[in-house]
Amino acid sequence: MADAPPEVHPDLFRRPLDEKELARFEAIVLDPPRAGAKEQIALLARSAVPRIAYVSCNPATFARDAQRLVEGGYSLEWVKPVGQFRWSTHVELVGSFARTGTA
Repeated sequence: MADAPPEVHPDLFRRPLDEKELARFEAIVLDPPRAGAKEQIALLARSAVPRIAYVSCNPATFARDAQRLVEGGYSLEWVKPVGQFRWSTHVELVGSFARTGTA
């Protein structure tokens, strides 16, 4: 049995995946902190990744990052609020983006 490759846990806030690294993925699932994913979104917006699922705990940073993706050629297929904290006003958002022409 071959050894499993080592796990990699990059710090995407300090060093986001570049366009070459992103090119190997057919889809990306992104769940950034409350500050959003400004640095990674800038590179994703220029990438050829066909699909992005974005989970957010901050509607304001989701909106900022979503706008950048749309400006980069993605379409927001849907967004859904998720009230997973029953006794709180806090809400999560989940959105699905597709590169225009690949949906």
